[in-house]
Amino acid sequence: MRNFLLFFALFALTACGNDDDDTIVDYTAQNDAEIQTYLADNTITAQKSSSGLYYVINRVGTGERPNSTSNVTVVYKGYLTNGNVFDESNANGITLNLQQVIKGWTEGITYFNEGGNGKLFVPAHLGYGGTARTRIPAGSVLIFDINLLSVN
Repeated sequence: MRNFLLFFALFALTACGNDDDDTIVDYTAQNDAEIQTYLADNTITAQKSSSGLYYVINRVGTGERPNSTSNVTVVYKGYLTNGNVFDESNANGITLNLQQVIKGWTEGITYFNEGGNGKLFVPAHLGYGGTARTRIPAGSVLIFDINLLSVN
């Protein structure tokens, strides 16, 4: 009986493995189509950068423009194309370094000047890629409402 239980335990552990775990999925085309559909459905006109990031500048702002290594304070709300909010700051914002965030933020925040606001539409390859996060499925397009309070 002991050998049977040991065999069953080993079988159960190895049977749960998935040889496809190391497969990298390219969500680029799927994300681009999803963003374009979202923009059309919500009558939003956005710019597209060479990296695939879409962005909307509602107010450019009149202050300093950050670079990709700046510390900034932003008020933001992050949500998926289905409207599910996965994160947001409080009204005082959050201070962070643009080298310590997802690539979509490192690039996108630099399009705003201090005092500016708008939206970022971040495809998975500039966000969390094929890795799921709490409340963010793998391969998701991330949308952020951004208000750049200051460049520190």
